[in-house]
Amino acid sequence: MASRFIPLLDRVLIQRIKPSNKTVGGIVLPDSATQKLNQGKVVSVGPGALGRDGQVIKPAVQVGDVVVLSEYGGQELKLDGEEFALYREEDILGIYK
Repeated sequence: MASRFIPLLDRVLIQRIKPSNKTVGGIVLPDSATQKLNQGKVVSVGPGALGRDGQVIKPAVQVGDVVVLSEYGGQELKLDGEEFALYREEDILGIYK
């Protein structure tokens, strides 16, 4: 379903990367002890924002990019039982290369 979902304008569909629940020493942590990572993988990208002159400004991110997200923001979605977040491109802080 996520592959069929196309965001509008400058919105980006992101699947958050889940943090490891096991420490380096092998201790398993409960869900309440793990922090929410501000990283995710881009699943789908909209066509881009409209500029003042009416031209479409293409997004800087592409499908498959691993990005750093702002702590607050984004709209949580569930598609086919999987959790995703829908962000505006301006809420994405950077791309891991």
